[in-house]
Amino acid sequence: MTQQKKSIPSMVKDPKLIEKRREQIVEAAVGLFISKGFHKTTTREISRASGFSIGTLYEYIESKEDVLYLVCDAIHQEVEKRLKEVLVDATSGVEKLRSAIKGFYHVMDEMQDRVLLIYQEIKSLPKEPMRYVLGKEEEITAIFEEILEHGMQDGSLKIEQSAVKLMAHNIVVLGEMWTFRRWSLQKHYTLEQYINIQTSLILGELTTN
Repeated sequence: MTQQKKSIPSMVKDPKLIEKRREQIVEAAVGLFISKGFHKTTTREISRASGFSIGTLYEYIESKEDVLYLVCDAIHQEVEKRLKEVLVDATSGVEKLRSAIKGFYHVMDEMQDRVLLIYQEIKSLPKEPMRYVLGKEEEITAIFEEILEHGMQDGSLKIEQSAVKLMAHNIVVLGEMWTFRRWSLQKHYTLEQYINIQTSLILGELTTN
């Protein structure tokens, strides 16, 4: 189910300018939130890093929580976009799954600091925006559910209907594990080794009787 996106009021009426300025705010805030943490970062620091005054900043957002929400939303949009891009040329369910695992795990590697940021700071969001951000996580998981369903239909994957959702969550969590346990895993495995091993384990469960 698609989540209702939060509407953040702006004193500016030009949609293109709002989008441009908020992209600047997000890029500036990401670096600060990663290096200092959400609570230790001030809106004045965000405005300075964005390249405009604190007064201008408040023309596009109402609070620091709005900035965190925009950051989380931008990260999820990029993850979802990249995941869908790798599925374009795949045909069978098993090929789609193999491509999706590789694409998703590469995104987790490239965006690992941002992914960690979401999980570390999401608790700082108000209830409704938090529900939206968590809903976006479920939408990404749903992409894997659709792939598994496709594989069931074309016979290339073997899985019980009741296990589809759980397996989709397992695949996503294994991708996120590369980020959450990087302090250990990345000492012992390259990204490609990790992808190959996890893919073999997942497909081993889904392609045997």
